[in-house]
Amino acid sequence: MSQITPSYLKHHFLIAMPHMADPRFVNSLIYLCDHDEHGAMGLVINQPGDLDLADILEQLQPDMDLPGAVAKVPIYNGGPVQTERGFVLHRGPEQWEASMDLGPLQLTTSRDILLDMAHGNGPSDVLIMLGYTGWDAGQLDQELVDNVWLSCPADNRILFELPSDQRLNAAARTLGIDLNLLTSQAGHA
Repeated sequence: MSQITPSYLKHHFLIAMPHMADPRFVNSLIYLCDHDEHGAMGLVINQPGDLDLADILEQLQPDMDLPGAVAKVPIYNGGPVQTERGFVLHRGPEQWEASMDLGPLQLTTSRDILLDMAHGNGPSDVLIMLGYTGWDAGQLDQELVDNVWLSCPADNRILFELPSDQRLNAAARTLGIDLNLLTSQAGHA
């Protein structure tokens, strides 16, 4: 009997199906930072929160003067886990104190990247999130089998060049799907 090797989805998008039951993930697009036999970790990339970079930097260094464009960088609701913890998803070879190489991207969790951004020395393509999404071993795999999510390879253009409100539909279009034509009713044959 042959054994099937699992297919893991690191550097993929998860697209919430219209029948998503969890209100925290309705209309969500998630970038998967990691997915293996131990579980998965991702960041919601299309739900801006009420804060911007100026709000965060005000807490780190209250006397800092910020350029207007830097100050208005939005902070996204990255997920319901550790919502007080910051995550910076970015392109570029630079390594800050706590950076993890995700292949085509970097994930940084140290505040030195925020200070560099404030001084114009940070990466140009960046998304900042508070919190993340997480799945235990096999949990995401089962949700995929249950058609809770669609998946597709991540596209850096969607991540960094499109406004947040266009990312979900753009990701679905890479699969040839118009989410507006899907029903929120789940059925089983």
